[in-house]
Amino acid sequence: MNLNKLIRPAVKAMKSYSSARDEFESQDKDLVFLDANENPFPNGLNRYPDPQQMQLKNKLAALKGLRPSQILCGNGSDEVLDLIFRAFCEPNEDGIITLTPTYGMYAVLANLNGIQQQCVSLTADFQIDVPAVLNAIRPNSKLLFICSPNNPSGNVMSRTAIKEILKAFKGLVVIDEAYIDFTDTESWLEDLSEHPNLVVTQTLSKAYGLAGIRLGICYATEEIIAVLNKIKPPYNINSLTQKAAISAISQRENTKQQLKTILDQRTKLIREFKKIAWIEKLYPTDANFILIRVDNANLRYEQLKNKGIIVRNRTREDGCTNCLRITVGTAEENKRLINTLNTL
Repeated sequence: MNLNKLIRPAVKAMKSYSSARDEFESQDKDLVFLDANENPFPNGLNRYPDPQQMQLKNKLAALKGLRPSQILCGNGSDEVLDLIFRAFCEPNEDGIITLTPTYGMYAVLANLNGIQQQCVSLTADFQIDVPAVLNAIRPNSKLLFICSPNNPSGNVMSRTAIKEILKAFKGLVVIDEAYIDFTDTESWLEDLSEHPNLVVTQTLSKAYGLAGIRLGICYATEEIIAVLNKIKPPYNINSLTQKAAISAISQRENTKQQLKTILDQRTKLIREFKKIAWIEKLYPTDANFILIRVDNANLRYEQLKNKGIIVRNRTREDGCTNCLRITVGTAEENKRLINTLNTL
């Protein structure tokens, strides 16, 4: 892979914006800041946040066994993905490859940025059709997105298949690991040094229970992260988000306990789903949700909604005819779900 050839010409030519805090880095507490036109009266939030989020990145680096320079933080994973598009894909020229069914924002961002999208269907068991993927690669293909564990199917993608793609594809392979904490499968973070075209995204929205703070994380080579840092907004991660994330990472025992509870509840839900006649198939899952095939997804979705239970109707997605995606809730929520399903 030649990274220099992948970067958009405009991005290579531009000079990144330097904020007041970027220009002055010091741990000295006895300082007078008169450089950023802030309100001088302290209330805990009157100063701009650290534009490089160094305290947070140091925590993440220690947790993941990487360097802070290999980490980019975004205002949710959607900003991270958008930055990847904007850094490497020229509008109306370049293309991406997605493996459907998959996370819907890849298509949204492709449309928003004027990028061609080629969709390659997963197999019947939602695994990667490697020959079809390799056949879909074009000279203008810059990015290839793989969601693993996959959303909406929940399964982990074959490592052998992904390694074959990493070796063959000359663009960036972005592996979306939003649900990686719910599986025993190894993260692709350990393979970053072996594959310079590998990009891994994660989030604190799922396992850490922090969807409300909007924090997405990108891990890659220092060279790729430097390109993304060049175009990111200067203060994209606010002070409250940084503090909440640092606190959660520092106190992982609570997260581990919640993970155990979610996985236990997932097992119980699967057991109960198997007893319901109109649930025709349960797909294997390594996430905090279960994809089920039912007799009539539109009907069952409306019936559940009328009972005050909201699930996701995925029947229009590739390979998901009559499928519902159901998130694992609390024990009380899951009990209400099962009781309701048994009345339909």
